[in-house]
Amino acid sequence: MKTVTYEHATELEDRAIREIVALAMDAPAKAKSGHPGTAMALAPLAVTLFSRVLRHDPTHPEWFDRDRFILSCGHASILQYGIVRAFGYGLSRDDLMAFRQPHSRTPGHPEVGVTPTVEVTTGPLGQGLANGVGMAIAERVLRAQYGEELVNHSTWVIAGDGCIEEGISHEAASLAGSLGLGTLNVIYDDNHITIDGETSLALRDDTPARFRAYGWHVIELGEVANDCDALEKGLLAAKAETARPTLVILRSHIGYPAAAMQDRREAHGSPFSADVIRETKVALGMNPDESFILDEELPSAMVESLAGRRAERALWESHVTASGERGAQLLAQVESGGVPDAAPTMDPYEAGTKVATRKAMQRAVDALSPVSPGLLSGSADLTDNTGVLLPEKVAQGAATPGGRQIYYGIREFAMGAAMVGMARHGGVRPIGSTFFVFSDYVRPAIRMAALSEAPVTFVFTHDSIGVGEDGPTHQPVEHLMALRAMPGVHVVRPSDANEALQMVGSLLSTQDERPTALILTRQDIPVFGGDEAANSASGALRGGYVVREAVDAVFTIVATGSEVSVALGAADQLASEGTSVRVVALPCWECFEEQPREYREQVLRRSLPSLSVEAGSTLGWAKYADESLGIDTFGLSAPADFVFEYFNITASAVAGAVRHQLERA
Repeated sequence: MKTVTYEHATELEDRAIREIVALAMDAPAKAKSGHPGTAMALAPLAVTLFSRVLRHDPTHPEWFDRDRFILSCGHASILQYGIVRAFGYGLSRDDLMAFRQPHSRTPGHPEVGVTPTVEVTTGPLGQGLANGVGMAIAERVLRAQYGEELVNHSTWVIAGDGCIEEGISHEAASLAGSLGLGTLNVIYDDNHITIDGETSLALRDDTPARFRAYGWHVIELGEVANDCDALEKGLLAAKAETARPTLVILRSHIGYPAAAMQDRREAHGSPFSADVIRETKVALGMNPDESFILDEELPSAMVESLAGRRAERALWESHVTASGERGAQLLAQVESGGVPDAAPTMDPYEAGTKVATRKAMQRAVDALSPVSPGLLSGSADLTDNTGVLLPEKVAQGAATPGGRQIYYGIREFAMGAAMVGMARHGGVRPIGSTFFVFSDYVRPAIRMAALSEAPVTFVFTHDSIGVGEDGPTHQPVEHLMALRAMPGVHVVRPSDANEALQMVGSLLSTQDERPTALILTRQDIPVFGGDEAANSASGALRGGYVVREAVDAVFTIVATGSEVSVALGAADQLASEGTSVRVVALPCWECFEEQPREYREQVLRRSLPSLSVEAGSTLGWAKYADESLGIDTFGLSAPADFVFEYFNITASAVAGAVRHQLERA
């Protein structure tokens, strides 16, 4: 068998490439699962990127002005783990042998916080590309705020055919082109193979023309996947283009240099046989009888070879020090996300008036923006409707790189994924909004925000059948429970406008690294006064509290959002009949479950019969109430008042349900 040659690789690069190729076969074989082919074919690209182009320093992995690297095709994770090991980021042989095993540092797909160099959690195809768009936006805003001496790095994404096919890539690439994100570079591994077979089975797009139409700079490298000099030339050309994002298209051959598996669909997601691994190692000039062949001197030699990058990092640190207060502010903003430790004072709404909770969102943004240089606010074409317009109203764009108002267009999924990238980049806190029913379009990105522990604020207004005439296509019914089912997300549905002010201010100033979904009303609802207002102020941030207590109560009504005032109305009706009822609000189930058991028991008092009231699916409410009044069908196109009457979400209907339950008891 002919010995494999990697053209124009230095001796050190050649050692790294061969080690990674062998590792890409050995690790999936040992795990009996994994994706070897892509990692093998892209080893020269990855080594060239990290060796010659990427701005990084393994001795300081979290250096803020480092280039960001995202493996959007996260199934090829063993490629990134091989790079981490070869370039001295601290992965051991044991780590690599534990590939895809429980609690290892080398999970099946890259997970942020687990392995060095992993900036975002990737795997669902296309989202990494959109995360990169967000990272490029964050970098641009911070560069405009602090200057090129302190912020001046690029974002590099490796994407595969799957990333390019997924719809999110269309949304994200169009947005990036419109904004002219010149520091974003995406390398498209055009290997012509998917799990089902050749891409021509389902993909016949002219990808270069598509990205040029989006306003991208496109470099078609062709058949140079094993030529390090040609790869370097293409990567440097991408970096040199600063007015537009760049797509570098590389024609690789999946499975190379395993002759028996090259260009075959089986090379995508199946471990290679022992015979194929042996034959390929012979071609690589490696011992065919040894697994996990690691050059013990390679990591330190690689680190030493990156002396120029360490000098760049040291120069950056000197610039931060020399810039005095400006440098200190940058470091503080990186730490805090550019939001204050405590929310500023906000003017409350007058008790007894009626105010939609979405309007409170705008009041909170108005108050937070002047003291939050990291606050990036935007919407998927619903900025005025959802209350996320920053007071300065400067739109993010190539001509206004410091603009913190982001117009995402009608691209909910890309908006969500880009915000995850912004949050993981650091130094900024993103807000993005749309109507609640369209959380379906954002949901995959919300899930990745939760997995990544990214402090993103998703604002969803028009939260129920209160949308009225727009009808069932626009009336969220199952959406609250769908989001509550997702671990690690604060799903917050405030009871009135002042409670919304309090919760928005608190959640946007906290350093809790979890995403938040704010669920806000379109319609005006009563503003609490008296004891109800005091109870909300003291209890809402705990996720659940007693809105109205009664010592002689015989029943508890539990509600959220606009239905809390409905429950209070029902309690008033029942009190006039001599029936004492307590009312409980649960604006955030996740927050409530974090409270001590004694507090939760005190709030719910499950010894009393209870009823939940929410204008949505009743699924899940059995945890907090004996019976539920809600909506387990789709909505109705009619004026909002009629729809609430139709579905029995009224004070009189709730009072009737309580009477019926008490009579049965």
